[in-house]
Amino acid sequence: MSNLIIEKLLAKTRRTDLPEFRAGDTVRVHVKIKEGEKERLQAFEGVVISRTNGPQASFTVRKISFGQGVERIFPINSKVVDKVDLMRSSKVRRAKLYYLRALRGKAARLRDAEKS
Repeated sequence: MSNLIIEKLLAKTRRTDLPEFRAGDTVRVHVKIKEGEKERLQAFEGVVISRTNGPQASFTVRKISFGQGVERIFPINSKVVDKVDLMRSSKVRRAKLYYLRALRGKAARLRDAEKS
């Protein structure tokens, strides 16, 4: 298959309903959970610590739950991800924020991005 056909196929599967977000942003991801016959939405809110691009793009969200750090990787094109809400943006100087894993409490705060 030629590159043009592959590009057209990828364009069809690419999600366009998600907001622009990057590492350092706080997002709320609404995930579809299947329980028996029923399906419901569950929110997972946290800081985006990494994002990968390409045909299998994904992003990693980290939150603190009952004093324990929880990270979850979401494929962007997955049907499990219903929607993503951008809660707030922060100013960061790195593309991957893995150093947040070692920080606790106030040290793990990120500076808000200035509104322009």
